[in-house]
Amino acid sequence: MFSHVVIFWTKPENPKAADELIAGAHKYLLPIPGVIQFHIGRMAKSERPVVDQTYQVALNIIFPDKKTQDDYQVHPLHVEFVEKVFKPNCARVVVYDFEG
Repeated sequence: MFSHVVIFWTKPENPKAADELIAGAHKYLLPIPGVIQFHIGRMAKSERPVVDQTYQVALNIIFPDKKTQDDYQVHPLHVEFVEKVFKPNCARVVVYDFEG
């Protein structure tokens, strides 16, 4: 299994950025072949000090292997998501990829 976790900080000047990011991910990313699990949502509030609460949206996609994730990165729908959804709505992103 290969997990692709993406943490998004949306542009504060666009109050609808988180909603647009979530809707865009469902439209462009979910249909890409090879996705085993797809989960996107808003940051969950927590009282625990170890929980990062500075971001607005997180995405977790699970693929069967790294090759499938590599293919996903260059898929036309992913490229379209980056141009039409990510760039207009996000100020920062951090990615965590891991295998296991």
